[in-house]
Amino acid sequence: MSGEVGVIGGVGPAATVSFLDLVVRHTDAGRDQDHVDMVVLQHASIPDRTAYILGDSADDPGPVMAADARRLEALGVDFVVVPCNTAHHFTDEMAAAVTVPVLSIVHETVDEVAARPGTSTVGLLATSGTLASGVYQRAAEERGLTVLEPDADDQRVVMGIIYDQVKAGRPADVDALRGVAGRLADRGADVVVLGCTELSVVALEHDLLADPLLVDSLDVLARRTVVRSGHRLRDDATG
Repeated sequence: MSGEVGVIGGVGPAATVSFLDLVVRHTDAGRDQDHVDMVVLQHASIPDRTAYILGDSADDPGPVMAADARRLEALGVDFVVVPCNTAHHFTDEMAAAVTVPVLSIVHETVDEVAARPGTSTVGLLATSGTLASGVYQRAAEERGLTVLEPDADDQRVVMGIIYDQVKAGRPADVDALRGVAGRLADRGADVVVLGCTELSVVALEHDLLADPLLVDSLDVLARRTVVRSGHRLRDDATG
């Protein structure tokens, strides 16, 4: 497992930048040449994934991302990653369009959570599209885990942070995010997954992963990308 990484980015743009930053941070490198080779498509005009999944838009992102995967494969990448959780809904369509592997942010994150001793119940903070698609719920069930979702009021808070704050380039309400995570923990969550890469942006900016309750899907994907590309993780790359 080694080689050049193809990144379908822009979903959203800030999350892709954070992903690239995390890959650099997590790579055990002493010079430029020790870092991961990547081809990045910052394709911000891909149709909104949540709007399509919820039936609020007829613009299907699937064919667009499948075409992007083909573009990356034609450029010689060895595998493809998409730093977006909601886009996992379209992973099968992307994978069918290429012969190279498409690394799943959802499966990699759930695998990591499942490996944590004593974890049986997982809180999930994600877009309404990701929740409705059931991708985390199915992956968790396959590994014997139960998923807790925020109640309706807290889900509105989460969507506001994702769309009205991070995607809009405005400051995120970190205390509100911590509050939603804390209420999931009060309901029995052993860990809380940041299952939206806009929330990962907040985590990176505010050092939220110092809290052992939280697992960040983008951080997981970055570390798994480093390893799969044949590079070594830094000693302080936790997981």
